[in-house]
Amino acid sequence: MTQLLISLNVYVQGDCRELRGSNDMPTKNEVNRRLFLKWANLLGLAAWFPAAAESSPIPLQAANPAHPAAASQAKQLGSPETILLKDYRPKSIYKIPVTEVPKAKFPIIDMHSHPYAKTAQQIDEWIRNMDEVGVQKTIILTMATGKEFDDIYRKYSKYPDRFEMWCGFDLSGYNQPGFGPAAVKELERCRQAGARGVGEIHDKGDGLVSGKSKAPGMHPDDPRMDALFERCSELGMPISLHVADPIWMYQKMDKTNDGLMNAYLWRLDNKPNIVNLSGMIDIFDRTLSRHRRTTFIACHFANLDYDLARLGQMFERNPNLYADISARYAETAPIPRFASKFYEKYAERLVYGTDMGFDKPMYRVTFRILESLDEHFYEIEQFDYHWSLNGFGLSDDTLKQVYHVNAAKLLAAKPIQ
Repeated sequence: MTQLLISLNVYVQGDCRELRGSNDMPTKNEVNRRLFLKWANLLGLAAWFPAAAESSPIPLQAANPAHPAAASQAKQLGSPETILLKDYRPKSIYKIPVTEVPKAKFPIIDMHSHPYAKTAQQIDEWIRNMDEVGVQKTIILTMATGKEFDDIYRKYSKYPDRFEMWCGFDLSGYNQPGFGPAAVKELERCRQAGARGVGEIHDKGDGLVSGKSKAPGMHPDDPRMDALFERCSELGMPISLHVADPIWMYQKMDKTNDGLMNAYLWRLDNKPNIVNLSGMIDIFDRTLSRHRRTTFIACHFANLDYDLARLGQMFERNPNLYADISARYAETAPIPRFASKFYEKYAERLVYGTDMGFDKPMYRVTFRILESLDEHFYEIEQFDYHWSLNGFGLSDDTLKQVYHVNAAKLLAAKPIQ
């Protein structure tokens, strides 16, 4: 048993090292969800053996298919009554069209990615993938400042036309008198070093986070953030802001939670003192109103994928707000008719994003959802949800806006002289 756990631990560490490469920046995107699930399942299996040894009179070494008790147990594991939600892998039986979209219909600017590639060879591979699937440029949200930002910038500077670097905020000393001037100075330094925007800044309810820099209890509408947000406007730097998380993470982890498979891994229901999703949207609304000259891009539909009408109301109140669609394809694809109408109505305020690495199948899944009218297909390994997905069949005009036009407008912003 000890040897099994050691072996599993070695495998997990090895896979994580492979993903993280030489850069130890702990972003949430560096750990592939599919890899996490695979090893979590194996570790869960390993943890089961001691309990089985204690509760069963059959020695573990004797548990083989030839033994009646073991055979009965094996049969039970295959029973529908014992299938776990995390193991549920339905396959569609419908004989309906299946659309393959190897390359996006129009050139793309990906407004939400991270420094996944750690070596020159991996960056070259990313470029080749972008060429093959039709991504013209990718925005790298480093969330970093100081030497960390400089190091990331240096790695990607070989391709200035293909990658654009955005920095983070230095939130150190946020709880000390006089916070602000030093943070603004570092923002200005990053701008001079090559940063063209800021992001991804997080607040999931317990305070602002920019990579390794954290400010527990301080939210975007806090007056201490005023100087930073205003300086971003003056420097022509849009801000990519991630508020809250999907609604399923806040709900009870029980049989009524239809996003349970994914929600359980990122649950927030067990953190009672954080600001909830609706409260975070209120905070964001106040921030937008407070800083009218500053452009904000709400990551992941502002996590209002379950209530797009509320996001539409925010668009109408706040002309300085855009939203990226990254990593929320699975959350919107179950409601294709409503979602497609939303895209068409607010086409000028939405920008394409991925936030899911840089492999070609990932890009192509997003194209299938946006461009096709395919129905009832599954992408569980990509998105970790068990429900079926559907295509939106967006119009050419809408695709052009979301894929490229809106992002190009944002990237063309000039500093105020």
